Amino acid sequence: MGNVSYKEAGVDIDAGNAFVEAIKPAVKSTFDANVIGGIGSFAGAYALPGGYKEPVMLAATDGVGTKLKLAIESGRLDTVGIDLVAMCVNDLICNFGTPLFFLDYYATGKLEVEDAKAVVEGIAEGCRQAECALIGGETAEMPGMYSEKDFDLAGFAVGIAEKSQMNRLEHVREGDLLVALPSSGIHSNGYSLVRKLLFEKLGMRFDDDFGGRPLIDTLLAPTRIYVRSFKALRERINALAHITGGGLVENLPRVLPENVHAYIDTSKIRPLPIFELIGEHVAKEEMYRTFNMGVGMVLVVSPENLEEVLQKSDGYTIGELKPGEKGVTLY
Repeated sequence: MGNVSYKEAGVDIDAGNAFVEAIKPAVKSTFDANVIGGIGSFAGAYALPGGYKEPVMLAATDGVGTKLKLAIESGRLDTVGIDLVAMCVNDLICNFGTPLFFLDYYATGKLEVEDAKAVVEGIAEGCRQAECALIGGETAEMPGMYSEKDFDLAGFAVGIAEKSQMNRLEHVREGDLLVALPSSGIHSNGYSLVRKLLFEKLGMRFDDDFGGRPLIDTLLAPTRIYVRSFKALRERINALAHITGGGLVENLPRVLPENVHAYIDTSKIRPLPIFELIGEHVAKEEMYRTFNMGVGMVLVVSPENLEEVLQKSDGYTIGELKPGEKGVTLY
């Protein structure tokens, strides 16, 4: 019996090396002055920024969920990288953390260099939008673990915050107003329900017309990144809630003290057309527990700061905080 090579076992080291070379320009485009070294080291290095009295490092990790399945099936891989970054950095800013750097993990059965390059270029674009550096990552080629062109993504964002600013609960009080920052679409939650309804139940197709463009364009619209909005408004907001899985009813309470209740007027929410379509077949309560409904981030704002926040953002008021048990009432 002859010798067996790693390539015959399904792992192509040369393809991996070609991939690293292919992504270098995109990765380097995210670097700032604090990045130490370059691509190819055993670990990414980033200098700790100055100017903090009690600096605290924050970290967040996430994936893209089954939205990734739609990207793979449609061959549209250029936006899921943005989703990956967004899901991590949007969490960081809710603790008043400024994103510093990002790392990704890409796992596949067989490395297709052009496909992987498209994904990482999307990650780099997400990092540019989030004003953070892509300082490293890992690509794992694992034959037998994934079928055909399947792959999975995970992301890791690290940020920095002033310790005294992290606990936002102490800044939130009755009388505060709730400002919605619009989402760009479904973002990266609820896609198991989306796929079940639109493609299995209703028999829709990727190229079906929806609002004058193919349906898949709407479904793969990348998650909005709110980092720049946070940086522009941080001195005028008391807290932020990233509206992901669980919707408004489960995410907003995470920034409420025990004796404060949120009341949201659903007539003021501006749902996107895709939610109106899905809502024809899904109960309202289920919609609000699964999707962002057009609200990607909620800002908690003192009344005296409301006008300035609205002037400096595309936000709009959807509710207020009143005394009561911690929770959310939709009316």
